[in-house]
Amino acid sequence: MAEAVLFDFGGTLDADGEPWCERFYSGYRSAGGRLSLPAFEEWYIVSDRMLARAAGVRSFGFGKLVMSQVDLLAELLPDGSVANKSLWAGRFILEARVAAIRNRILLRGLQQRFALGVISNFSGNLRPCLEELELDDCFDVVFDSAEVGVRKPDARLFRAAFDALGLAPEECWMVGDNPFADILPAARLGCPTCWLAPAQRPTPPGVRPTRRIAALTELPEALQQPCTL
Repeated sequence: MAEAVLFDFGGTLDADGEPWCERFYSGYRSAGGRLSLPAFEEWYIVSDRMLARAAGVRSFGFGKLVMSQVDLLAELLPDGSVANKSLWAGRFILEARVAAIRNRILLRGLQQRFALGVISNFSGNLRPCLEELELDDCFDVVFDSAEVGVRKPDARLFRAAFDALGLAPEECWMVGDNPFADILPAARLGCPTCWLAPAQRPTPPGVRPTRRIAALTELPEALQQPCTL
């Protein structure tokens, strides 16, 4: 029987299966941007790498992190100067805070039955972001890839969480929105998995999550269903 639930952070705890790139893109378009998603994504990846090397990033809270990435994107994108940065970042932050308020109630309920943890590819400031969103006290363990020195899908990041909890992989659910960074590697280690994704998103070939949900609020019911690996 599972004794712990491990979560991804971005796209999982702050949104219902929508990756950060897609959400930044939606905000960019709403704020006046015109590029296609594939063109935007190329610049987003560059901004992600730059942000990870930014001075003081490990102390950034959620709002400052989002605003810093918007600032970088506005400088990098060929039409970035036309976008309203306050609108762009504000929408992202507001939506994440609304999701976090809802999810805090859910996590508090799960704490009655499970140990909870976070495993995230992040910039060394996952804890300040969780604190700002008032989610930090919901978790027994928090693993930020920049602090550990390895990134998902590297099995060592998952094993660090198993060891900290004193549990076997089979006793830990992994919940995340990325099928390749969250679901596949956890399943290969023996974890039951729950993929969080919009209902219309097709399941990638070779990915077979134990459960699939379209909103994190569906998770408690999913965890109650019999699980046979």
